[in-house]
Amino acid sequence: MGLRSYILKRLAFSVVLVYFVITINFIIFMLMPGDPVMRLADSARIRDPAVVQSLIEQFGFDKPMHIRYVKYVINMLTGQFGYSYYTRKPIIKEIGLRLQNTLVLVVPPEIFAITIGVLLGVLAAYKRGKIYDNLAVITSLTTYSLPVFWIAMMLILVFAYQLHWFPSGHTIPDYWLLYPPKTLWENWGTRLWHLILPWTTLFLLSYGSYLLLTRATVLECITEDYVVTARAKGLKERTVLLKHTLKNASLPIITDVAIVFGFMLSGAIITEQVFLYPGLGMWIWTAIDNYDYPALQAIFLIIAICVIIANLIADLLYGVIDPRVKYG
Repeated sequence: MGLRSYILKRLAFSVVLVYFVITINFIIFMLMPGDPVMRLADSARIRDPAVVQSLIEQFGFDKPMHIRYVKYVINMLTGQFGYSYYTRKPIIKEIGLRLQNTLVLVVPPEIFAITIGVLLGVLAAYKRGKIYDNLAVITSLTTYSLPVFWIAMMLILVFAYQLHWFPSGHTIPDYWLLYPPKTLWENWGTRLWHLILPWTTLFLLSYGSYLLLTRATVLECITEDYVVTARAKGLKERTVLLKHTLKNASLPIITDVAIVFGFMLSGAIITEQVFLYPGLGMWIWTAIDNYDYPALQAIFLIIAICVIIANLIADLLYGVIDPRVKYG
């Protein structure tokens, strides 16, 4: 089976998988205890039976289950996610408002963590058993095992409240509501200044896992015959480590990166809560707290699709990086 046939096969499998995800998503939320419309009515202090009945009809709870299922599948496949129980606004607009914030928050520190973690992991494997290796492993295990909310709060305590170097949260200063920025630099510079502590939190949380994984995979390959042969040819040690050893040890790293990027749209829920950052993570938390089932169904479906796409890309990269991988 060639590459084209493999891609077509995986795409067909992915379509079927998306359908099963949609179905499971529907079943899970139908089995959730309680009545979301009644919770919505209670939270809004609605007591009029006519108003409650109009809400039931508005959200389609008066229809039979099979009709609701068919309509749900069609809506999910066409991107018509409906309206939020909590905000009464279209869910697709709610996602669009927060997507940019989430990508700005999550992508830069993750890329930086991958780069630094992989390079330091290669160096730790090269210096295995030495002081640097021991320090790198201990530091990575420490930052990776610490609770994310503790790291965030310590950064806020030291750099926001004691040193007053960075803001403690939000994306913009409060005074912008009255005095908006006048220049592009003031706008983006201030926004970036608010991102320093959240970025640092996510970097410290992530880089250790990449370092430890890279170190483990490189140690498995660094004594292979092709590495010994490359050294015997007189190649520079940096070339041997990066071009020969790391390339052949990178498949588990690609898998890990694919999973991380697949779940990226879920945001950093705890980090966004601590820093009061208006991203998709905080939106998910708010939706859970308010039993906003349509919002959760939409974001869970989007996350699942992103994971499926990320794994498909990872499978294709395997063959590009390692010629021993055959599609069949």
